[in-house]
Amino acid sequence: MAVIDLPSSTSFALLVIIILASIVVWDAFWLTKQARDVPSFGELPGGGFAWASEGSHEVIRQWGNLLSMAAMMSLPWALISMSKTPIIYGIIWDILLALHIIYLLVPKRYAVTSTHLFADGQRYEWAKLRLAKNQPKRRIMLLRNGWGVFGPLPLGGSYHDLEQAKHAIARFYRDDKESE
Repeated sequence: MAVIDLPSSTSFALLVIIILASIVVWDAFWLTKQARDVPSFGELPGGGFAWASEGSHEVIRQWGNLLSMAAMMSLPWALISMSKTPIIYGIIWDILLALHIIYLLVPKRYAVTSTHLFADGQRYEWAKLRLAKNQPKRRIMLLRNGWGVFGPLPLGGSYHDLEQAKHAIARFYRDDKESE
């Protein structure tokens, strides 16, 4: 039987840290874009609506991701001791995940227009989204077509803002179906 020569635990830890750092930087970039994409709030021309969430709304929106991040922060510590990986990699891992948690909790800007949804600094065409059949009470749940389990795109905000956004979204879907 052939012996497989695996890379050192330090090399693997460095690779994982670089991947995680790339994700954190990527998400930070998209956060900076949201103020340019959604510069003001309220009614928009063409029947659209723009709003902002608060930190508490983002906790409701992101609760599953927050729990996942907490688990991800604790999991490497058992592996670090078993694999004799330098502890600094675990510390860097936890710092990067903590930054990512902060990004998840930063209030977001949202907008719905007749052609696009603006959320998390990104623009989504309505043709690539659909409303989830079962809507949660304190957020709007959209699904990205073709994304499978990574498809849910929850929108946060106050009850009043979400109600206005739901009406605008329903109007855009209805207008789109009538134009077909």
